[in-house]
Amino acid sequence: MHSPLAKKQRRSLQPQDSIIILETQSNQHSSLPFSSSDLLISPSPFPFSKPNPPKPTNPTMAVSLLRRNLSTSSSPILRPLSSRLFSSSDESVLTIETSVPFTGHKIDPPSRMVETTPKELLSFFHDMSLMRRMEIAADSLYKAKLIRGFCHLYDGQEAVAIGMEAAITKTDAIITAYRDHCLFLGRGGTLVEAFSELMGRKAGCSKGKGGSMHFYKKDARFYGGHGIVGAQVPLGCGVAFGQKYLKEGAVTFALYGDGAANQGQLFEALNISALWDLPAILVCENNHYGMGTAEWRAAKSPAYYKRGDYVPGLKVDGMDALAVKQACKFAKEHALANGPLILEMDTYRYHGHSMSDPGSTYRTRDEISGIRQERDPIERIRKLVLAHDLATAAELKDMEKKIRKEVDDAIAQAKESPMPDPSDLFNDVYVKGYGAESFGADRKELRATLP
Repeated sequence: MHSPLAKKQRRSLQPQDSIIILETQSNQHSSLPFSSSDLLISPSPFPFSKPNPPKPTNPTMAVSLLRRNLSTSSSPILRPLSSRLFSSSDESVLTIETSVPFTGHKIDPPSRMVETTPKELLSFFHDMSLMRRMEIAADSLYKAKLIRGFCHLYDGQEAVAIGMEAAITKTDAIITAYRDHCLFLGRGGTLVEAFSELMGRKAGCSKGKGGSMHFYKKDARFYGGHGIVGAQVPLGCGVAFGQKYLKEGAVTFALYGDGAANQGQLFEALNISALWDLPAILVCENNHYGMGTAEWRAAKSPAYYKRGDYVPGLKVDGMDALAVKQACKFAKEHALANGPLILEMDTYRYHGHSMSDPGSTYRTRDEISGIRQERDPIERIRKLVLAHDLATAAELKDMEKKIRKEVDDAIAQAKESPMPDPSDLFNDVYVKGYGAESFGADRKELRATLP
């Protein structure tokens, strides 16, 4: 529905015109009550010297004038009203409020006002759409029996991976559980490496020997991909110990799910991290179901950000990429100065726990569709992009089509990669150069002497 000002006569933009841009003062994140076509064109340009330009009659709108001398040859190029006000490379700073407030435990939460740029918002939309499409394609490949074994998909939780990467650098480390495909992509991994690993091919990030649960990218400090519930947390705290010992000025994000939040090893690792003020950030990706068990059935206190007791915590809307970015930036600064912190990301997975779980026996389809409609992380960014006129709906659809083709091409390329040789089975197990020997089950038959 257009604003009253939109009813004024529209015509083509002329060089002598001035532009009035309407901006809402509302803090709500729904679409603005006017579209880019509601820009008011004034046939009588306001001279630069005029102090008080006319104001709109609608009290809920504020008027700002772009007083550009469009008639001079040195002015910016004249663009039609359908063109974007910001290009994808525009570094203009936008300040956007998070969807909900942060909730702190023994710490003052960061500001809800997050600074971003048009370029970053468009990259968020692209990267999350790419992750979503990759996971949907993995679902199809699994059903076609091209992916075997376990396969845990991340669709719905993309904002955690994207927001975290936006706040840190590749000198910081990430370690996670078995829902790891999108985190690998966020660390700079390629689609071909991801699909090759999923299908057990040589071109995979773990040479086809790790599969879905064991993605790895050492050069970007992504240390897995771990199949044992909660086991990655002590390892992550160990990485943080190394960072502090070497004075790297970097932090480690150790991710785990709400299903792992009751693990004893998590609290042991957190205790020693707090004693030694290690730069460890424990991130609970709370998607509200540990396998098929709802959080309230498994945890007496599902306020996971408070579970550290003496360690500060922060609850974050994990479906809002900008909120995740703000929280991770805040957490990194805190951890470097004061030691560990717990972040609870309130998120949701659309698929079941794994591909063997239909995901509909312990929750209703209405619950899943309701989350999609109200909190989907990609749709949230799409609305922001459209509201700030950074791209048109058609342009975003074109981007999604290109992403679909990119994923299809990567799958085709991954299928061409060969399976690992049987001789590779004994590689990457022991340190080379120590003459380790491999025997059969009865310890009598020498199978191989490793290099």
